[in-house]
Amino acid sequence: MSRQYFNEPMVEMYIFETTQLIEKLEGIILASEKASNYTSDTIDEIFRIMHTIKGSSAMMLFNNLSDLSHSVEDIFFFIREEKPTQISYAPLADLMLESVDFIKVELEKIKNSDDVDGDASILIKNINDFLIELKRDNGYKIKVDREKKTNEEAKYYISKTKTQVGIDQNIYKATIFFEDGCEMENIRAYAVTHNLKDFTEDFFYLPKDIIDNDDTIQVIRSEGFIIYLKTEKSYEEVYAFLMKTVFLRELQLIQLENDDEFNEQLEKQQGKVENNLVKSPCVPEKEIKDKSTKENQSTVHQSMISVNVGKLDKLMDLVGEMVIAEAMVTQNPELKDLELHSFHKAARQLHKITSELQDMVMSIRMVPLATTFHKMYRITRDMCKKLNKEVQLEIIGEETEVDKNIIEHISDPLMHLVRNAIDHGIEDSEERFKKGKENYGTITLEAKNAGSDVLIIVKDDGKGLDKEKILSRAKEKEILFKPEEEMTDKEIYSLIFKPGFSTNENITEFSGRGVGMDVVMKNIHTVGGAVSVDSALDKGTTVTIKIPLTLAIIDGMNIRVGKSFYTLPTIAIKESFRPKESDIIKDPNGNEMIMVRGECYPIIRLHEIYKVETEIIEFSKGILIMVEDEETTFCIFADELLGEQQVVVKSLPNYIKRIKKIKGLAGCTLLGDGSISLILDVGGFRR
Repeated sequence: MSRQYFNEPMVEMYIFETTQLIEKLEGIILASEKASNYTSDTIDEIFRIMHTIKGSSAMMLFNNLSDLSHSVEDIFFFIREEKPTQISYAPLADLMLESVDFIKVELEKIKNSDDVDGDASILIKNINDFLIELKRDNGYKIKVDREKKTNEEAKYYISKTKTQVGIDQNIYKATIFFEDGCEMENIRAYAVTHNLKDFTEDFFYLPKDIIDNDDTIQVIRSEGFIIYLKTEKSYEEVYAFLMKTVFLRELQLIQLENDDEFNEQLEKQQGKVENNLVKSPCVPEKEIKDKSTKENQSTVHQSMISVNVGKLDKLMDLVGEMVIAEAMVTQNPELKDLELHSFHKAARQLHKITSELQDMVMSIRMVPLATTFHKMYRITRDMCKKLNKEVQLEIIGEETEVDKNIIEHISDPLMHLVRNAIDHGIEDSEERFKKGKENYGTITLEAKNAGSDVLIIVKDDGKGLDKEKILSRAKEKEILFKPEEEMTDKEIYSLIFKPGFSTNENITEFSGRGVGMDVVMKNIHTVGGAVSVDSALDKGTTVTIKIPLTLAIIDGMNIRVGKSFYTLPTIAIKESFRPKESDIIKDPNGNEMIMVRGECYPIIRLHEIYKVETEIIEFSKGILIMVEDEETTFCIFADELLGEQQVVVKSLPNYIKRIKKIKGLAGCTLLGDGSISLILDVGGFRR
């Protein structure tokens, strides 16, 4: 039975923050392992990340995640404080990445409202064993540390002044102000108190009912979150500890000279005295912050906010509907042949505003490829360890942006391409040495803009594709689509994307099932993209993915066939013309072709493919539109061109998709007169 989470905003915030921290942590681990060194800043950052995850997980009652984070935190606390000289970086990286993977799996369970029931005990034991070994290697006594650990686990709310005679207690009053707009200040305040338990047991806070009373949010926003604490720690240590608070805007920390205020506030909180005036403590002047200065202080505004993805999708849908509505108004058939100068002037202004709004909404949805690209570091690292190969991953153009919906579809294809390059392409060190290459292979991941498309290039310097082996396997599988002597090198190489195709004789953990490259092709075609591959023997292989910047709105050319309307993406059109019957030729199989400037191009009749009734079946009465997909060019025959228009891409209804996959259709849209136009997928006609 799945677990239900009733406080959804809190869960969403937890998932969002923890996911970001985990992704950042994974990048830090991989970079540190590559450098075989953890800098002091890196150690502090990892400690802070694990400390935050520990506190927020405990607050959400995900105890397995909290315990795991605590164990990792212990390692980096030891490294930070003791600065050991002997550290086994590879095993440490393995343990850290195992922890990252465990947390990722549990986060997915939370997203799906499943029980967060992963057992981290074995992993925690391995981490604790590593810490013991680390201490032993650096000359520390293990027995003392174990006793200390036992004492730390037995925590009770007992004042240390009563139990530990002879230890000087410092008394502090801390006032914490959170950043404007961070939301759920009471929950964030509770996280501070949870983390403070590792620092001192003798403390209390105001307001006291932060968990049970949401009204305390306003109190914390206006007056701050106040903590009184006693500890033997110095002012600097307490200040540094509290400065690690997430979303901290301002911290006021005062060291009290005596415990009068501490005791009086504690008695008030415990209900032992009535509301009396709090005695003003005698505080060193240099540590007092003028309240009026704080109140007059200008508020620091956040320059960035997080927005629910569903809201962005809805906004994009509304803008799309507005583009359609604008076309329906300005292209209304009732306005034909009317003199409407003021109307057309207003329509142009509306079109300008609509276009700017559309561009802005689309830019909001654009996401850099950096996060997706950086995930490949982990895949490269893991595969190199398992296959005993040395590979360097180079990333170029990670700042290139694409629509967030497209990002979701290209992560898997990139993973398969990188894995394929390491498994099939890159040779082992000994073989590379014999070929006069560097001992380590190089995989380059590059992204760049090309008009309204983005090119993603995956290139390796391995052994390249074996053309003869591919042809031989294709014959066995009977997947050749034309005689091999007529196939170009690129067409032969593209056979690797066919379902079930693999040149590996044996099935391994990474290859041999003929699934991976098929996934690449399917996912890229889903977003209207295209894949091409080129290779040179012993030089390497280059796979180029071409994807649109966005799926939502495209520039299209509307065409008519009979009473049906179709839309072609403008970027795919090379030219349009009305041919002469004498230019039409037929190949031996009876396929129609046209000769243009000495080149022959095949012709596709839309009325024949989609069984549309039309009176125009002679080429001289219709029009040919020459279109290009990847390196294939052909002509589409239609009755007439209707004109160019920005169209909103809508997917075909599910009941149509379920019946059959219709060749050459990418979706549908609404035209200005309210009629439906089918959007043509140029590449789909050739597949």
